[in-house]
Amino acid sequence: MKGRVPVYLEVTPKRTFAGAIEWPGWCRAGKTPEDALDALVAYGDRYGAVIARSRLGFKAAASVDELEVVERLTGNATTEFGAPGVPPKADLRPLGAAELKRLSTILEASWRAFDRIADGAAGVELAKGPRGGGRDLPKIVEHVTGAEEMYLSGLGSRKPGESLALRSTIRAALGARARNKPVADPNKVAKLWSPRYFVRRAVWHTLDHAWEIEDRS
Repeated sequence: MKGRVPVYLEVTPKRTFAGAIEWPGWCRAGKTPEDALDALVAYGDRYGAVIARSRLGFKAAASVDELEVVERLTGNATTEFGAPGVPPKADLRPLGAAELKRLSTILEASWRAFDRIADGAAGVELAKGPRGGGRDLPKIVEHVTGAEEMYLSGLGSRKPGESLALRSTIRAALGARARNKPVADPNKVAKLWSPRYFVRRAVWHTLDHAWEIEDRS
């Protein structure tokens, strides 16, 4: 079938992630590869709503038949814990100016979605899980910010002194890495993430928690 969406699978015995190669953040998990692909399709419209105003030409798959698995990766402990942890080979491709702009647009859209959903849930008691667990809203926001600081280190940069400068620091570091330029405040991380993988991981995490807030409120 022509025009199928290229996806990759990150597989462990207990959990699989399915992610769209060209659409970072459109990534869902399931107990099996089949479950993960089903979940990916189920979240297509939800992902599309996040980036709808960006006019990037996204079209959700109507069924698993419209997906094409182009890479199958062996997952790791991070995968089993509940987060995608192995970058697809496609993320090693160079990142030109046009593609950097497209991926940055998706990243910015995920931030706007998270902020909007978190602001809308302010003062609302989030529903608990089946065992009464789950972070409250301030803890989720704190967790997402902390993760972004950690992901920033994967770009080779240090977190800024003020949390309000975090996103601007991410923008600058991402642009520098994409252009093979030094980041402004380098750290000593030996194994860096590719810019593509940074966007993939950051958008997935931001949207995963945005949708958690939305569902639990």
